[in-house]
Amino acid sequence: MSRKKVISTARQYTNFTFNRLSAGNSLVIIFADMFSTTAQLILILSLFVTLVLLFYYLFFFARLAFFKNKTVEVLPELPPLSTIICAKNEQYNLEKNVPELLQQQYNAPAELLLVNDNSEDDTRHVMQWMARDNPALRLVNIDRKNKESIGKKYPLSIGILEAKYDHLLLTDADCLPVSHQWAAKMASTYEPGIDIVLGYGPYEKHPGFLNKVIRYETFHSALQYLSYALAGHPYMGVGRNLSYKKDLFTKHRGFASINHIPGGDDDLFISKAANKNNTAIMIEADAHTMSVPKKTWADWKRQKTRHYSTSKYYKFKHKFLLGLYSLSQFLFYPLLIATAVIYSWPIALATLGVKSVIQYLVFSGAMKKLNEKDLVRWIFLMDLWMMVYYLMFANTLWKKEKKTW
Repeated sequence: MSRKKVISTARQYTNFTFNRLSAGNSLVIIFADMFSTTAQLILILSLFVTLVLLFYYLFFFARLAFFKNKTVEVLPELPPLSTIICAKNEQYNLEKNVPELLQQQYNAPAELLLVNDNSEDDTRHVMQWMARDNPALRLVNIDRKNKESIGKKYPLSIGILEAKYDHLLLTDADCLPVSHQWAAKMASTYEPGIDIVLGYGPYEKHPGFLNKVIRYETFHSALQYLSYALAGHPYMGVGRNLSYKKDLFTKHRGFASINHIPGGDDDLFISKAANKNNTAIMIEADAHTMSVPKKTWADWKRQKTRHYSTSKYYKFKHKFLLGLYSLSQFLFYPLLIATAVIYSWPIALATLGVKSVIQYLVFSGAMKKLNEKDLVRWIFLMDLWMMVYYLMFANTLWKKEKKTW
C-alpha cells in the first residue's frame, strides 16, 4: 500500500471515529436536556399541586376550623317543627331510637313523623305500638311503590307533604341524637332569610382501623360540605342530620327533577335549592346525630358506592372544585417522591413540611369543632390512605346506580 493511500485511510478512520464520538456526545446532551426538562416539569407540577391544596386549606377549610356558631343559646321562641324519619325494615332501630327522639326538649309545637315504606318486617306494628301513648308521634304507612321515583325520595316526599309544620328536621332510623337539645339547637339556627340548616352526623367510635377510616372519611366529607357552605357554595347535606323548610321543598317541586336517580334526597336537592344567602350550619356537639358504623369492609364499600353514585349529577362548579381537590390529594405524594428522587430532596422536604404544618393546623381545628379530637393523630396516615380511597371509588363515576335504598 502506498504511503498516500495509508494516510488517506487513516484520515477517513479518524473522521469516522470523531463523527461517532460527536454523535454520542450529542445523544448524551439530548438525554441530559430531556431529563432536566422532565425533572423541572415534575417540580413545577409538584409545587402547583401543593399550592392548590394550600388554597383549599386556607380559603375553604379554615372557615370551619375557626368558625363560631352565631346562635349559642337555644332561642326562647322556637318555630313549630316536624321531625321526619323514613323507615324500611327498621323495627329494631325504631324500638331503640324513637323513645330517645321523643325525649327532645323543645318548647314549641313539634311532631315526630314516621314513614313506613313497604316494610316486610314488623316495622308497621312497632310504629303503631309506640304511637298509642304518644300524641306527638304520627304515622304514615306506604303500601304501594312509586315506579317513577327510585330509592328513598318517594317516602320522604310523602312525609314532607304530610308534615304539619313548615320547619322540617330530617334524620334516619338508625341515627340517634347525642343530646335532648338536638332539635332545639338545629331550629335555633334559623333566622330571617335562612331556609336550610346543615348538621353533622358522625359515627360511633369502635376499635379497629376500619372504624378510623369510616369516621375520618365522614369528617373529611363534612369538612368539605360545611366549609363550602360557609364560603357561599353549598352543595350537599347529609340525611342523618338536615333541616329545611317545607315551602322551599314545594317551591323547587320537591325531588321531581331527580326522581330517576336512586340517591340525591340530601345532596342533589340541597345543591339545587341552596345558595350563599339561605344556608346556615350548626356544628355544636349537642346538635349532632350518631350512627352505627358498618362492621365489614364490604358493607362499608357498598354504602359509600351508593353515596358517591350521585356526585356525577352535581353542578359543574361543584364537580370542578371537588374534582380538583381530590386529584391534587391523589397526586401530591407521587409527585413529591418523584421530586425528591430526580430533582432535589431538600425542596421536596420543605414542600412536605409547609403543607403538613398548615394541614395539621386546619384539620385539627376542624376536628375539635366537630368533636372528633381523637382523630387528630391520624391526620397524616389518613392523608396517605386517601390515595387508596380514591382508587377504590373511582368507578362510581360511571357505574350504574343501584335502584333501592
